[in-house]
Amino acid sequence: MPVTGRLWAGGDGGAGSCPAGDARLELVFVRTARGEAQGAEPPHPRHQGLPGRWNGSGTRGPGPGEPRDVGRRTGGPRRCRPPRAAAPVPLRCTCHSGPGPAPSVALPEARPPSSCFRFRSRLPVPMATGRLGLEETLGALNAALGPGGPVWFKETRARHLRVRDFLAPRRALQARFGDGQVPERVLRAVVDLQGPGVAPVLRCEPTPAGLALRLQRAAVFERVLGAAPAAAAAPAARGPRVLLHCPALRAAPRALRLSQLRAVLVADHLARALRARGVGVRLVPAVRDPHWAAFLQQLRVDWPAAPERAGASAEALRRRALAEVTPAGDPGALPAGALGTVSLKELAGGRGRAAGSDPHLDRCLVTEDLLSVLAELQAAAQLGPEDGSPGLAPAPGAGADSCVVVHVVSPEEESQQQKLDLLWWKLDEQAPLAQKHLVCGPVSAAGAPSTLTAPEYYELRLAQVRTASALKHSRDLAQDPAWTETFRVLSAATIKFEMLSKAPQSQLLLDLADSISTKGTKSGTFVMYNCARLATLFEGYQRGVQQGLYPTFPPVSSLDFSLLREEGEWLLLFNSVLPFQDLLSQTTALDRAHHAPGLRVTARTETVCKFLVQLSMDFSSYYNRVHILGEPRPHLFGQMFARLQLLRAVQEVLHTGLAMLGLPPLSYI
Repeated sequence: MPVTGRLWAGGDGGAGSCPAGDARLELVFVRTARGEAQGAEPPHPRHQGLPGRWNGSGTRGPGPGEPRDVGRRTGGPRRCRPPRAAAPVPLRCTCHSGPGPAPSVALPEARPPSSCFRFRSRLPVPMATGRLGLEETLGALNAALGPGGPVWFKETRARHLRVRDFLAPRRALQARFGDGQVPERVLRAVVDLQGPGVAPVLRCEPTPAGLALRLQRAAVFERVLGAAPAAAAAPAARGPRVLLHCPALRAAPRALRLSQLRAVLVADHLARALRARGVGVRLVPAVRDPHWAAFLQQLRVDWPAAPERAGASAEALRRRALAEVTPAGDPGALPAGALGTVSLKELAGGRGRAAGSDPHLDRCLVTEDLLSVLAELQAAAQLGPEDGSPGLAPAPGAGADSCVVVHVVSPEEESQQQKLDLLWWKLDEQAPLAQKHLVCGPVSAAGAPSTLTAPEYYELRLAQVRTASALKHSRDLAQDPAWTETFRVLSAATIKFEMLSKAPQSQLLLDLADSISTKGTKSGTFVMYNCARLATLFEGYQRGVQQGLYPTFPPVSSLDFSLLREEGEWLLLFNSVLPFQDLLSQTTALDRAHHAPGLRVTARTETVCKFLVQLSMDFSSYYNRVHILGEPRPHLFGQMFARLQLLRAVQEVLHTGLAMLGLPPLSYI
């Protein structure tokens, strides 16, 4: 079947260009059969007559009812005869410089390029550089439709990505254009879409579902995989600093409840996500108990250990509290360390009501411990971020508006924390006006007593990891020092994915009877397992290079990304590598909570875990179906290098996502 391709390029008045100089060339060539224009090889005589799918290298894919390995490792020579010479291609120039029919000018003959162009739109060859972005592309697509709300959305399912990448639903088009008929000028604007960060468009056509758009996938592969590393550091963000306060860390570690453990993990993950976006973050309280430090290290939680210096501010708070407290009639009736009670009615009905606090909070018992908590919060609010970024330090005289305080609490701690907020406002005129509560939902464990503590939960998961490893390797590796660290990382990964895979505000039910396995596609162990598979893949390639089987990796600019034609390859790039830069903005919006109404804030801390699980599922399906390191034959190296570059980007995204959870990548399990 003849195939026509068009390549448009700006004329420069030189050889082979339009005589008008500023017109565009339309290079037209026709292929009479698949592969002839490229000089591809015919199938080997031993394969002729067999059903299946042929590719340009003389190998045969599986036919109906045949296993997938048929034709992949067939014997015999791969080259049957020298490639055919490509036939000359007639060129014509169409100068669109005035009304009426455009004149045609004969141009010199040229030969077609080695790749088959299938442009469905009269677009210039995409020569733009820079990082592509989904937000930029969606914004440009919606702007091309004219004024109104967003219409386009990105496809994610494999069955939809077989035919389109973006869709403007029919109902949305009917609401925008009345009869649903998109004007031709709008279609041309969508097809000719260009701009910084905008992906090049291949075609846009009406379908029963709506307006379907497909990208120039080879160009997208080249722009994404040939650009800078996928997980570049985020620039410093402007706006208020964030003070994350987790009261659960003031409890005894051996008595820590599961709901409090969830609050600790959410706060740690939020701090990492905010810092990845360039937001200045400070964590409170500082951990002083050595048992706490050891337990947090087991969970891969990064929390400061040195307390802030309260200094004179603590004494000022104490003097103000003594002036405000109402002493008890009987001093012996007060608990040890209590100074008296303070009325909160005025603040609860004024500033507290405006913030969304419980209006029934009337009195607060002031103790020495409570004042030390306030002094630590006060000192942390007046300091800059812990990472010391120069662009994030508060400006002189910025006052309370330069910091937003987020208290990450369990349901049992919320009421007491509201009292602490009001007391802070009452005793300190410089207390931050923006104090928000992120209340984590309750946690229950099926098949376990309600008194199960966080350390007991960790030891249970660690024992299950060791048992699963013994079953897999047919021997007990618990005493092997080389495996001790691996078991601890797997236990921490299991707990973090269990605690963080659901929205923090929702109730969480743990099934402790579940065994630890790399086969379960929803667990942290599954993600770590695929991380190890990637490491093994690249180690295998390096061994092949050392043994002389494969050449060293060529420059990325020389790779042919048009060889990436597998469905799973586009799925990995379009659903994982390309949208990763926009993932952080979906994870948390706490840097925009400064002026948000109400006391409570929400955060989508489940986004990273769900993203990594889906990435691992897509990679596992692709890795089980496609042979990456093929036979050491020169004509197969191009596709192997393109695939390795794609998986290198996948590995980088996976490692960066795990780092946001505080988990190191594993090279073996």
